Amino acid sequence: MASVPSASVTCTLKLDTKSRKLPTSSLATEKSPTVSYQRNQTITQPNGNSIPLRSPDFREALSMIKDVTKVETSYYVPLLQECIDRNSLSNVQSIHAHVIKTGTHQDIFVMTFLVNVYAKCGTMEEAKKVFDNLPGINVVSWTSLMSGYVQNSQPELAIHIFIDMLEVGAYPTNVTLGTAINACATIGSIKLGKQIHAYVVKYQTEGDASVGNSLCSLYSRCGSLDSAIKTFKRIREKNVISWTTVIGACGENGEAVRGLRCFPKMLSEGVQPNEFTLTSILSVCCTMQSSGVGKQVHSLSIKLGYESNLRVRNSIMYLYLKCGSIDEAQKLFDGKKHVSLVTWNAMIAGHAQMMDLAKDDLSAHNSGTEALNIFSKLNRSGMKPDLYTFSSILTVCSRLVALEQGEQIHAQTLKTGFLSDVIVGTALVNMYNKCGRIERASKAFVEMSTRTMISWTSMITGFANHGQSQQALQLFEDMLLSGVRPNQITFVGVLSACSSAGVVYQALNYLEMMQKDYKIKPVMDHYICLIEMFVRLGRLEEAFNFIKKKNIEPNEVTWSLLVAGCRRQENMELGFYAAEQLLRLKPKDPEIYALLLDFYTSAERWEDVSMVKKIMREEKLGKIQDWSWISIKDQVYSFKSNDESHPESEVYKLLDELIEKAKNIGYQPQLSFELIDEENGEKTFSSTIYHSEKLAVAFGLLNTLSVAPVLVIKSTTMCRDSHNFIKAISSLTAREIIVRDSNRLHKFVDGNCSCRDFGVNL
Repeated sequence: MASVPSASVTCTLKLDTKSRKLPTSSLATEKSPTVSYQRNQTITQPNGNSIPLRSPDFREALSMIKDVTKVETSYYVPLLQECIDRNSLSNVQSIHAHVIKTGTHQDIFVMTFLVNVYAKCGTMEEAKKVFDNLPGINVVSWTSLMSGYVQNSQPELAIHIFIDMLEVGAYPTNVTLGTAINACATIGSIKLGKQIHAYVVKYQTEGDASVGNSLCSLYSRCGSLDSAIKTFKRIREKNVISWTTVIGACGENGEAVRGLRCFPKMLSEGVQPNEFTLTSILSVCCTMQSSGVGKQVHSLSIKLGYESNLRVRNSIMYLYLKCGSIDEAQKLFDGKKHVSLVTWNAMIAGHAQMMDLAKDDLSAHNSGTEALNIFSKLNRSGMKPDLYTFSSILTVCSRLVALEQGEQIHAQTLKTGFLSDVIVGTALVNMYNKCGRIERASKAFVEMSTRTMISWTSMITGFANHGQSQQALQLFEDMLLSGVRPNQITFVGVLSACSSAGVVYQALNYLEMMQKDYKIKPVMDHYICLIEMFVRLGRLEEAFNFIKKKNIEPNEVTWSLLVAGCRRQENMELGFYAAEQLLRLKPKDPEIYALLLDFYTSAERWEDVSMVKKIMREEKLGKIQDWSWISIKDQVYSFKSNDESHPESEVYKLLDELIEKAKNIGYQPQLSFELIDEENGEKTFSSTIYHSEKLAVAFGLLNTLSVAPVLVIKSTTMCRDSHNFIKAISSLTAREIIVRDSNRLHKFVDGNCSCRDFGVNL
């Protein structure tokens, strides 16, 4: 028989056209024999006497066969099955030695089962040795070895075994074909999978459930949902695995509604869902945020007896969290007698997910804070976090700009040994990037033993966001030299770096590289980086021409950039056009209307000011909720603009002092801007003296060590007045001040900002 090569699979299958179809039932008893301890088995002692065995326990059975010379073949099977259940490789080897001692190694049934046992215990080298020395090889032997390779994450070797099988003229059964297709799905080879599919069609086995299920899974994993559904429909007798596979396929390929419709069809056909079906449909409900359907599935799971099932319970809890039903999720969590690490992780990940779905930054902050509280409870419970726990909680710290907590978790990952994992390492790099500690992020990145595309992308984006464009572009070149293929997001980071540096020629070259060399179609995020670059450089005509040339349909962000750019360059003609286009999109963000009000006010277009305010009333858009908060020693302090009732009165005193000092070094405060109230003709003023981020920064200066950075989160985009003020303060106090607003991160050091004065409102 041909040896198994270690190279990756690049061959083309040559399937024997004379191979005949075998009935599904041909492997029914051979696939996975399950034999219980039998009552009237015998063993033969060295003196030749036979004694009966009566259902011994595992240890007793092992000791009884130790010195005997002959054992009935069927006696080995339940012992080996027990070894699988216990994952006991040492006992498998002892039984294997006894099999050879008694001469039973000539029995193909026992030895084929031994191949399966070694595979289930994760030692494919031993399984292959047993396979190579089989007294005879049948289809069950081939299938057992193939299944072992697939189960042990070696699908390429499973494909090679399948090819060897065909080359010696053996005929695959439906189970063999299903295993081969699963191997193709694991390595993502739709080309190879289609060749096996052609074989399946030719010999009319496509309607078999095991084959059809495998094909459906293959096409789903390879992103071909329509082909997955077609193969599902061709299955003659659909079982629960068939329905679970197609529901999961729809969910994984962005067709959640389609997957949801399959569930009642399954129930109507009398197929009862299992735990995997329930978790799949709950995942679909999560995607759709359909708590109503989710509650019905929850009720059904209780009816079917899955109320205490860990998988189902965690999925329901995660659904409630994602849909904002925190109380329901907490009830499930509190109702558990024994909380597993999976459940803890689900709660943390659920709150982290809620941060992304929160209606505003304040709600997101509350969700993140709760995730940190749950993580603290997990540590106090005595249970040890795993890599998924650390990855989720570091992501939460990134969103909260919780540097202090992130540093503590960094220390914990070092202590527990999880820092060496690439997932945790990448999350750590991202956390330091988001918290404004680019030098620590770079150090963590350099110390990673393995780097994935996500790791490289995170570091490139971090450099770009911190205004270190040359480092970002150099790292991208290093990434290409290392052989890592960039994706769509990587190029967003690269083009953002080009925008910050103002290197037009380089940016356009990277855009061309992305399209030609990597076949990545540009999306709006790529175009926004380039438009922002032209606006930064004051080349407004080129920005508009670029939009026309690329036939782009600008979104709210694009037109807002252009309006702000025209306002800054005092190009009112282009600005009025951009503002008109922006209004046509009927934006829902109050900040956009604030930008338009400021723009029209500066041009003294009072009719347009009235029109914008009228639209805001019609759309029921309230005033901008300007909040800032700062976390010090696990305590969060929030500030609202012009709220002089705040209990920390010393903050206002310090802020007034800082404003006076800032004036001495060139800061010119914009004390207020005025608008005309069209209803009563009165002028209204909005003070910028006590903007929320100014108050939070002042509080941070009062209550943190002089060597520590001041980290503030702001719910809206920072205005230019506050930006200029904090630049001056960073110079006066020699403090590093970091403000993450709704748009980007601002890192103020020695009177300069990482955004280079571009990322602020007017």
